[in-house]
Amino acid sequence: MKGVMRFGKKGKLSPRYVGTYKILKIVGKVAYELELPTELAAVHPIFHISLLKKCMGDPTSIVPLESVDVKDSLTYEEVLVEILDRQVRRLRNKEVASVKVLWRSQSVDGATWEAEAAMKAKYPHLFLSDSIQT
Repeated sequence: MKGVMRFGKKGKLSPRYVGTYKILKIVGKVAYELELPTELAAVHPIFHISLLKKCMGDPTSIVPLESVDVKDSLTYEEVLVEILDRQVRRLRNKEVASVKVLWRSQSVDGATWEAEAAMKAKYPHLFLSDSIQT
């Protein structure tokens, strides 16, 4: 299902970093216990080192927790803000239309290319001006 993302994922195989949290203690050689806020009480506080990223002071890479509504099932819904661009790619015997989508919790650099047909099915109100012109 497009638009519903698991906690800890962003797009294809790319991690999502939710915030900066203090390390309480080292549990074993490759695990850390973090001090999580009460909003993330359903999340187990011990993480493998591969799931963590050292905070280098770049606030653009961190998504504020207030803008992400994490449900009890540890999923959240990405909300489309606007369509930035459109392209049609020519394959051997067909054309595939794509749109560049800006999501609510991402910057313009984090915009993704999505299939236009899927976006028209999910967000028809954004494509009303296209149907009037054709």
